Amino acid sequence: MLDIFTITGPIYLCIAAGFASVRLGLFSAADMRVLGRFVIQIALPALLFNALASRPLTEVIHPGYLMAYAVGSLALLLGALAYARRVQGKPLTESAYVAMGMTCSNSGYVGYPVMLLAFGPLAGVILALNLLVENLAKLPLLFALADAGSHQGQRPSVAQVLKQTAARQIRNPMIVAICAGFLVALVGLRLPDVLSRTINLFSAASGGLALFIIGGTLVGLKVKGLRRQVAMITVGKLVLHPLAVFGAVVLLPLLGLPAVTGELRAAAVLSAAMPMLGIYPLLAQRHGLEGFTAAALLATTATSFFTLSAILWMVKG
Repeated sequence: MLDIFTITGPIYLCIAAGFASVRLGLFSAADMRVLGRFVIQIALPALLFNALASRPLTEVIHPGYLMAYAVGSLALLLGALAYARRVQGKPLTESAYVAMGMTCSNSGYVGYPVMLLAFGPLAGVILALNLLVENLAKLPLLFALADAGSHQGQRPSVAQVLKQTAARQIRNPMIVAICAGFLVALVGLRLPDVLSRTINLFSAASGGLALFIIGGTLVGLKVKGLRRQVAMITVGKLVLHPLAVFGAVVLLPLLGLPAVTGELRAAAVLSAAMPMLGIYPLLAQRHGLEGFTAAALLATTATSFFTLSAILWMVKG
């Protein structure tokens, strides 16, 4: 168990440092947004490009992992959406954000540092694979549902949704970095040392800084009055999501589909066990739902210390 805390301990100490820095006035909430833009626009794209471009293509293509992570996540997404709509009677837009909270992991800010400590250099590949599923499957679907629910009587057409999604992804620096990294790996291009080292310097800034930002953004978030909904999202994200992905890892090979092998089996379950993406309340803000989403982010991030430690103990034991 001590080995597990050596992995999770630094993660949450970095988060606590960010929280304390904002709470004590060393940084402001606006500073966290600026630092966050640096991580999203520069550091993580550099990390993703470096992780993919520095390996042979056979080491970065894992169909079994992509399929298991996508199938498990989408199964829970549809289940959560149906439960929120049919059982709880929530509007479509709110139901989409409930499903987002349960199934969209914080692969960059929390997931990558955990994977780096648990699996070493493989962490960059895991991050790239997770972001492909998040940005090309789950988030476009959820954005389309949220927008459809907010247009009473004037729902956007499928063509409009696809056009908006494609435009959003073309401008996403992380997707651009993933595509560029795959292209370099495909052609076997070796980057000049000066360029490679520059990219390494930026990518090295991503891990600790990302966690620091998460801690800073948690300052001021409140759970009061939202406990039931927050508890449902927290259990869905930290328990049901990893169980759904684990089920896909086990069942898909029985159907003759590619299997997830080696450390990637544990990585798929761990990726699903991360708290939801850090910009969850910011995404919900455009539909006026930042209240329960911010509360869910706070509760899930705090609770994940215990659930992640437990899952790490199981998969590493």
